[in-house]
Amino acid sequence: MRRLFPVTDRPDDREWSLAELAAAYAYPEPRPGEPVAWVRANMVSTLDGAAQHDGRSQPISNATDMRIFGTLRALADVVVVGAETVRQEGYRPARARAEFAGLRKAAGQGPAPAIAVVTASLDLDFSLPLFTSPLVPTLILTGAAAAPDRIVAAEKAGARVVVAGDGVGVEPARAVRALAELGYTRLLTEGGPRLLGQLVAAGVLDELCLTVSPMLTAGDAQRIAGGPSVAVPQRFALASLLEEAGFLFSRYRRS
Repeated sequence: MRRLFPVTDRPDDREWSLAELAAAYAYPEPRPGEPVAWVRANMVSTLDGAAQHDGRSQPISNATDMRIFGTLRALADVVVVGAETVRQEGYRPARARAEFAGLRKAAGQGPAPAIAVVTASLDLDFSLPLFTSPLVPTLILTGAAAAPDRIVAAEKAGARVVVAGDGVGVEPARAVRALAELGYTRLLTEGGPRLLGQLVAAGVLDELCLTVSPMLTAGDAQRIAGGPSVAVPQRFALASLLEEAGFLFSRYRRS
């Protein structure tokens, strides 16, 4: 992996260690007056803008992308994901990784991040390992008008239900505040595109880690963010850029 930015670094072709990746992607320390929570997204896109191929992101990824994916998870307090992504990608609980145990302990974190599923309907299979055998109880983010029987089913499966909206759905800003109140201030979302679009529209996204895959897929695959457009495009600044075998691993932060 070669680091191309900042330009003061000398590029090299060696593979970065996990410790170096963790340092490069460390969450920023909040400055006085800034929000405590930091919302980071991690997505992959092809050259022609596809966020998936055949409904999944794995075909457009590579081994280094997955190493960064694992590093970002290891740095997070909680991974926020949409219900459709849970269903399509076959989400499992985050696992503890010995390589990051010391780093997480020093940061006051548990052995693995929690998974928080954003869902209005709670139409989920609560017999899956994500709910029955996580190291940290899985969170369900939903609205106050969610079906009571589905809330009972989620809690019976061991999930913790967090109300983050007055209606059926979830209000992104309220979800961020609710997670921060539970002690989850380092947030990572892995999609899907609908959830990322909601975070963008609500103005709560602080950072985007985007892998640009050197592939073309055509077709009608989703972009990394969907839903209604924002009134004024939001400007982010490039924080770092890595390259390997034509894959670009970029990191943008709110300007």
